[in-house]
Amino acid sequence: TTATPIEIAGLKGVPQAGERFIIIKDAKKAQAIGEKRAAILNSKQRNSAHAMSLDELNAKIAEGEFKELPIVIKADVQGSVEALATSLEKIDVNGVKVRIVHKGVGAINESDTMLCQTGNAIMIGFNVRPDGVAKKIIEKEKIDLMLSNIIYKIIEEIEDSMRGLRNKKYREDIIGYARVDEVFKITGIGKVAGCIVTEGKISRKCRVRLIRDDIVIYDGELGQLKRFKDDVNEVVEGMDCGMSFKGFNDIKKGDQFEGYLLEEIDLDKE
Repeated sequence: TTATPIEIAGLKGVPQAGERFIIIKDAKKAQAIGEKRAAILNSKQRNSAHAMSLDELNAKIAEGEFKELPIVIKADVQGSVEALATSLEKIDVNGVKVRIVHKGVGAINESDTMLCQTGNAIMIGFNVRPDGVAKKIIEKEKIDLMLSNIIYKIIEEIEDSMRGLRNKKYREDIIGYARVDEVFKITGIGKVAGCIVTEGKISRKCRVRLIRDDIVIYDGELGQLKRFKDDVNEVVEGMDCGMSFKGFNDIKKGDQFEGYLLEEIDLDKE
């Protein structure tokens, strides 16, 4: 059997070898069938895509399968985005470089997580947090999310991972959330946030982040944690409390607080 070359106009993409052509007289029907099949294919590709962790990528780099580390960057301001992207793009470890898949300003959103999945990228958030939808996707799909407010620490961790020296990392355990309902000024102390714990608990031992419009405004230690006039070790969900912070007074009604603990993990023992 001999093949006859033909030219077909109007295709939106290049067909794969072995694909079948079906002749349909009705152009609208043909287009509808084509669009439906394309939607099914795209759905299968999305479902099969997953975001690799930094450790998985490191293993593939060591095996010579990867020559670049794909990264998605989100930050609080454009200056931070550009500074972080420029620093990461300068990294070159044994011929492996960083490739910025996407960079932008604002909270980490659903679109960012999809880019991580389809591009096998890791996510870096500088002074920002995931919004509600993105947070659920990150947890479900186990997207490697690196959050920090110090550029050189991000650079060091990326370089160590690419060199295979990343034997320790810190896991964040978020223990609770609180909302600022009132702000009080107290002589000798400064501003105190009158809060209600909306989920989990806030502990005297935890670190806290103040989040305003999904941007991290403060990340540090509690100054005081009180119930009425008494110092307390923790406040649980549904209870009111007063919180103050060391060297920080930029508190506004409606701000959200996130309480968390840091646990050091030895990756060699995992």
